[in-house]
Amino acid sequence: MRKTIPALILAALAAGALPLVATQAFGAQAAAAAKPAKYSVNDTLVGQMLDDPAANAVLKKMIPTVYANEMFQTMGRDATLKSIQQYEPEALSDENLAKLQAELDKLTPKGG
Repeated sequence: MRKTIPALILAALAAGALPLVATQAFGAQAAAAAKPAKYSVNDTLVGQMLDDPAANAVLKKMIPTVYANEMFQTMGRDATLKSIQQYEPEALSDENLAKLQAELDKLTPKGG
């Protein structure tokens, strides 16, 4: 039995099967990471939400002054709402972020 397993591994390597399996496994993990189950004020980049019409509408409705800020639309794309909170502490208070999260939870994220 101990000789059989290394022989099978060597045969698989020779056939090139292991790199294919590893690539498929990595591809599935990457696809899962690219499509979050839900948007998060703590983890999702603003740009991803701005690119999804439904999430964009929620942001526009719930944080209109932040949404109207050109820096939010440009430089803010690579940040999370939680990280922007320090620049907009009233509009993005913990209470408002919780309300935003509740609305975002109703959405199904658009594929990455």
